[in-house]
Amino acid sequence: MEVAANCSLRVKRPLLDPRFEGYKLSLEPLPCYQLELDAAVAEVKLRDDQYTLEHMHAFGMYNYLHCDSWYQDSVYYVDNLGRIMNLTVMLDTALGKPREVFRLPTDLIAYDNRLCASMHFTSSTWVTLSDGTGRLYLIGTGERGNSASEKWEIMFNEELGNPFIIIHSISLLKAEEHSIATLLLRIEKEELDMKGSGFYVSLEWVTINKKSKDKKKYEITKRNILRGKSVPHYAAIEPNGNGLMIVSYKSFTFVQVGQNLEESKDEDMSEKIKEPLYYWQQTEDDLTVTISLPEDCTKEDIQIQFLPDHVNVVLKGQRFLEGNLYSSIDHESSTWIIKENNSLEISLIKKNEGLTWPELVVGDKQGEFIRDSAQCAAIAERLMHLTSDELVNLGSNQYLFSVIVDPKEMPCFCLRHDVDALLWQPHSGNQDDMWEHIATFNALGYVQASKRDKKFFACAPNYSYAALCECLRRVFIYRQPTPMSTVLYNRKEGRQVGQVAKQQVASLETSDPILGFQATNERLFVLTTKNLFLIKVNTEN
Repeated sequence: MEVAANCSLRVKRPLLDPRFEGYKLSLEPLPCYQLELDAAVAEVKLRDDQYTLEHMHAFGMYNYLHCDSWYQDSVYYVDNLGRIMNLTVMLDTALGKPREVFRLPTDLIAYDNRLCASMHFTSSTWVTLSDGTGRLYLIGTGERGNSASEKWEIMFNEELGNPFIIIHSISLLKAEEHSIATLLLRIEKEELDMKGSGFYVSLEWVTINKKSKDKKKYEITKRNILRGKSVPHYAAIEPNGNGLMIVSYKSFTFVQVGQNLEESKDEDMSEKIKEPLYYWQQTEDDLTVTISLPEDCTKEDIQIQFLPDHVNVVLKGQRFLEGNLYSSIDHESSTWIIKENNSLEISLIKKNEGLTWPELVVGDKQGEFIRDSAQCAAIAERLMHLTSDELVNLGSNQYLFSVIVDPKEMPCFCLRHDVDALLWQPHSGNQDDMWEHIATFNALGYVQASKRDKKFFACAPNYSYAALCECLRRVFIYRQPTPMSTVLYNRKEGRQVGQVAKQQVASLETSDPILGFQATNERLFVLTTKNLFLIKVNTEN
């Protein structure tokens, strides 16, 4: 069995500035433009049953403003009429109103337990979209930068179970076979968790495929599910579609690997929706089978025969479960009991301790196997050679934010390193240099720690500035050092200062909370319930 490799994040010393003297507050006014929205943003507030810190991280702090990294200065949001609204900026002094590009077919108000609608710009012509009810859409958009060819059209839509938000997606073309892989996040109730929060985080990696040019229909061909105990700071699919990269406080493990849905298409659908006859679990030493009993079933109505390789369960004269077991049991030590919730619990003691049973009764498909967290971890360990994990312990390197520098690559992530904030670009194909240090924001790790009310954090794709906003009104901008136009001396050291890094503060004229925040090379976009603000940060070179 291969062990996951431990890799290190190699800092590029030339990108650090040990003589950085801090940010100088600049009072230069920043041009700020305000657009009133026709309809309010479709904000979904946390429900009473979404009370954990993970719910807050995933949904309470959700960024409702989406930046199209394939096209310059183009942002999107969903309003409460179910419309996908777009604003593309050419000239700040001639701003148009946000325009509708697509309308969700679902009546969102009819769903009580929905999440916020989410989207990801998969490529220059594809968008993945969720309405927050559990339905996934693939949208062919045409070239979005060209009004003549842009047309949002549903190419695939399917109900995928419990509501989710979209984290990431990629478009792949291999041998004329087009596929889209997308990563979905859910927070699910953990019925058996008595000690923890009662919830776990699920990441579903879904692959949707179109086989050939002639076949227009897209369909799900693979579903992988990972499970963890904390919402990941960062999760992305590698550009080649072969793996995932996750930055998380707690680890994730595969609980379902590579379920190929093409092979199981011909199964009888009635069998899929039928309630399992029994549930079973296993440890290294034993197996537990749980059967829900009919209401009027008594102890006298139950006959169970244990043999070394065989079990026979009869309820009220009817054969319920009979067959050869996958492996031998200690039939003399195996027992059964009726529980308080009117269920029958059968305990089978394994003869071969440590052997994992893939099925209980050979060939029987009527039961459902339930894994516990320890078994998920063990399975993930055995699958290590299939997933080629690379592990980095971030230790005290606090995660700050992510940004898309090149839309063809995975998003970059920014970590605190001592007092600085360092930007890292993942490279999935390069094992020797999997995470490249590409930029540094001097002292920003230290500065941001003092901003107790910060909500969103971002930087320009060209690293010219970083910005953060508070929950209400205020936006802080930290620029990279630039040469001085006038002579300035450091009195303490008696030397001339060649560069200065400016800090600027913008205060928005609104009392509404900030719901979305995006940075481009030239502008900051700030979304509130009823307004979209544009802050001009840089002039075009």
